[in-house]
Amino acid sequence: MTTKVEEIIEQLKTLTLLEAADLVKQIEITFNVSASASVGAISIASPTAGAVQEVEEKTEFDLILEEVPADKKIAILKVVRTLTGLGLKEAKDLVESTPKNIKEGASKDDVEAAKKQLEEAGAKVKIK
Repeated sequence: MTTKVEEIIEQLKTLTLLEAADLVKQIEITFNVSASASVGAISIASPTAGAVQEVEEKTEFDLILEEVPADKKIAILKVVRTLTGLGLKEAKDLVESTPKNIKEGASKDDVEAAKKQLEEAGAKVKIK
């Protein structure tokens, strides 16, 4: 930055809120511009940044056991025990009380692998 610009910025820092509002009005009148246009640009940029953030945040997934056919229950129970480390009774209770979360906050690869195992055993699962 040039010295002149730095001096202007230092002067702007010392303005009161009323003086700053008056300055904005005078700039709008003098240069025939609108300060609200730049505010609109900022508000448009903010949701975009939020959308990017949401995409980045979607690194944790839940695997939900939705349906267990009666004839496949034992095979699914074995897979659930392997995936969760639960005991026989806890895994049986989980399988019998569908829909239930099998994995929470897991990576996409882990959830996809678990989904594949459960579907091969005959379960109906969903990734959230």
